[in-house]
Amino acid sequence: MLGIITFLVLLALGYGFGQWFERSHYRSILEREQELKDLLIIQSKIIPPPFSSGHETFLVDGSVVISVDYFKQFVAGLRNFVGGRVTPYETLLDRARREAILRMKEEAKASGADVILNVKYEMCSIYKGRRNSIGSVEALAYGTAFLPIKTMPVVER
Repeated sequence: MLGIITFLVLLALGYGFGQWFERSHYRSILEREQELKDLLIIQSKIIPPPFSSGHETFLVDGSVVISVDYFKQFVAGLRNFVGGRVTPYETLLDRARREAILRMKEEAKASGADVILNVKYEMCSIYKGRRNSIGSVEALAYGTAFLPIKTMPVVER
């Protein structure tokens, strides 16, 4: 009986704290996306004409590791048992991808870049929990930032 009560308490705590942290993380993501909306990211390998000359290039990246809460692991285990979409993991992957993109954009903005080209994403499970269930995921976003080269003014004599 004590084991069932402990399980239900952990499940309720996992749900409550997980929902609270997820909502606060989404609020942070939305605020930062609004702040960085003017910094373009383009997935093309072809450099658009305005950026083909007069720019310095460098690699920027952003990565994040997010762990799965106890409630999501429980629901995903049930979903794996009966089949279908594992929606608790979908929000986890969405948050990880968007956070990685934001961190990449923040690095580019801090360097003075005005656009990021050839953006790529990588996702992987970096920790396996019990019975090979997902414990944590890593998201990585990277691309080539273009920084306008500041030219020295010509002084006439």
